[in-house]
Amino acid sequence: MELHINLVGRKNLSGEIYRQIRRAITDGRLRPGDCLPASRDLARSLQVSRTTITIAYDRLASEGFLTSRIGAGTFVSNHLAPARKESSSTQGDGALQPRPFWNSLHLSRAFGRPAEFDFRTGLPDASLFPHETWRRLLMRELRAEMATAGVYGESGGHRGLREAIARHVGISRGVHVSANDVTITNGAQQALDLIARVLISPGDSVAIEDPGYALPHYLFSSLDARVQGVPVDEEGIVVEAIAPGTRLVYVTPSHQYPLGVTMSLARRLALLDWAARNNAAIIEDDYDSEFRFEERPLEPLQTLDTAGRVVYVGSFSKTLLPTLRLGFLITPSCCTAAVQKAKYVSDWHTPTVVQAVVARFIDEGGFARHVRKVGRIYAERHTQITNILKRDFADHLAIVPSIAGLHVTAVARTASIEEISAVFARAVERGVQSQRLEKFYFNNPARAGLLFGYGAIPTAKISEGLRRLRACFE
Repeated sequence: MELHINLVGRKNLSGEIYRQIRRAITDGRLRPGDCLPASRDLARSLQVSRTTITIAYDRLASEGFLTSRIGAGTFVSNHLAPARKESSSTQGDGALQPRPFWNSLHLSRAFGRPAEFDFRTGLPDASLFPHETWRRLLMRELRAEMATAGVYGESGGHRGLREAIARHVGISRGVHVSANDVTITNGAQQALDLIARVLISPGDSVAIEDPGYALPHYLFSSLDARVQGVPVDEEGIVVEAIAPGTRLVYVTPSHQYPLGVTMSLARRLALLDWAARNNAAIIEDDYDSEFRFEERPLEPLQTLDTAGRVVYVGSFSKTLLPTLRLGFLITPSCCTAAVQKAKYVSDWHTPTVVQAVVARFIDEGGFARHVRKVGRIYAERHTQITNILKRDFADHLAIVPSIAGLHVTAVARTASIEEISAVFARAVERGVQSQRLEKFYFNNPARAGLLFGYGAIPTAKISEGLRRLRACFE
């Protein structure tokens, strides 16, 4: 590796080289077993004599910091204890101060550690991912990439993937779209960031569901928008409660997060009418609509929209893996150019190889087969969890009816938020992880309850996990 040593203005060169290498070892930048440059190469790069380097290396070796192996090179001694990480920067606290908003935000630790019985939401079953097919497609695309000159891609995304997504949502969701109006993003969160940058200004009013998904709330707030939490009932967002003058409304109509209700057709039409009367935009986050277990799906807002007010957001985090960080948004044509310019100034484009692999996976039919396969498994888990909750938790929890997605929500019948929190804490001690409903409220009075995801937990573990949770209510 290259070794940075500063000799500008220094007199005792061998002593300075010794001190800087020793400091690099003691503070952990050079680790036990790391190979140092050959004395001849380091002398050439520092423009000093080889003897100067040799004196420094010999001194470090005599003190036990370095070892030499004939024919192999000079290495940091393996017997040295790993250096402790310093808790503070060498520059101190620094004079720069972030905007106050960022001091109020906490990074999520929701997935910080694994759980034996994992009912957390937002996680697909990674064991069901088609690893062999993915590896084959990935190697093919890597070979194709290496055969061509590496260049930057289009900000809108890989053309093949945009066309594949347009066909897929057209068939599976009835969304009418041209591939030109599809923009590939790094997950759904970046999709929200791009459309917010394009459509809202500081001080604009943005409405979100309450309870709802916290990350959009943080995102819109970070852009200095005035964020309003709007209550949700059994038909979805309460349109009458949206404040006049709201510029943007963010909703999850197919499977409201976190309650799980599906927005009724009457409510969808009312929301579109409200948007037309108030000259507002709607973001439709269709985050896990591929998994439906009852009834025919209602038409997306984007399909019902005749005025070009709906921006449709999708993601591969639930259908494939969240680690791919791959999402997309579908915009009215009047906004597409601006969104793709926002993508350009943000990070130019999403990694092209992953896009190409997903495009081929969709085109070859692998994606549809995968969704059908995992959908059957998730349906079985949905039924099992629902039946056990109805049978064994009836005195404590009431299930919110849900016909889609990767989680169900249960509201406490009589227990307070504090009591449910105590149950949650006892369950964590027994290896059972879920999520508390009250954490998803912003402005409206919070309700006590629990969310049960069934993407990450194996079917065979559901019964035991819920049995342990049931004991925590005693």
